[in-house]
Amino acid sequence: MLKIRFGVGLGADTAPAELAEIVEHLEASGVDSLWLSEQVYSSAVEPVVGLAYALARTRRLKVGTSVAVLPGRHPALVAKQLASLAALAPRRVLPVFGLRPARSGEVALFAVPEGRRAAVFDESLVLLRRLLTEDEVSFSGEFFTVQGARIGPRPARPLDIWLGGSAPAGLRRIGRLGDGWLGSFVTPAEARAAVDTIRAAAADAGREIEPDHYGISLVVAGGDLPDALAATLRQRRPDLDPAELVARDWPHLHRLLDEYIAAGLSKFVIRTVAGPAPIEFIDRFVTELLPRQN
Repeated sequence: MLKIRFGVGLGADTAPAELAEIVEHLEASGVDSLWLSEQVYSSAVEPVVGLAYALARTRRLKVGTSVAVLPGRHPALVAKQLASLAALAPRRVLPVFGLRPARSGEVALFAVPEGRRAAVFDESLVLLRRLLTEDEVSFSGEFFTVQGARIGPRPARPLDIWLGGSAPAGLRRIGRLGDGWLGSFVTPAEARAAVDTIRAAAADAGREIEPDHYGISLVVAGGDLPDALAATLRQRRPDLDPAELVARDWPHLHRLLDEYIAAGLSKFVIRTVAGPAPIEFIDRFVTELLPRQN
């Protein structure tokens, strides 16, 4: 049986001043995890800073990124951040990385050679994993070179590196180089096909992704879909009705969850838009979703 878990995602409009109350309420309410978005030009807390803050204020809550951009950052610096967080809060750090920012205006902040973002991502993942699992690393690639690198202390238990994305090449990358998938804005049928693609790519690479390492970020609108979100979805997925990707309300969310679970997904990051205050949302989240965990 797949282990079903639900976490709370914070959007770009969550102010830093709100984070302490949110984190403490999540911990007290028994919520499994908190997920921080990387949106630079917003009021959102930078995700690594937010991870450190949230982990320091809690003893049980897991904290992840949904998702952080890896290409454009040096893997050794990222490895050091993750290793430090894992040493301070063992088994509570959940990194998820993506190819590029969600907002096109932020792509220039994560500079890579023109046309080589995917290649940089692949090499970054290889080096990142080696740094997190080997005592000393010497590596000479196309984009990165390190000699005798020691980031210590390495995590006692290797960190699972999950990846986002939904393009075929990105899904195959997860099979080759990742430990799990956190998708977004795909239908249940597309999610099922994505799981099949990842599993096939992993098998081709002589690897296996754990069965419960497939998840998705979902939005519950709490009523009518905000115009701005609907416009964004139509631009991103002009082939679909936005209602196929966003839950109008909690009953709609439960129906979608049933379909995603049937498609092989078991980890869910849920956030709200244009609705109740964060604490009210968390209380409703607890009532609606914690009984569904197993």
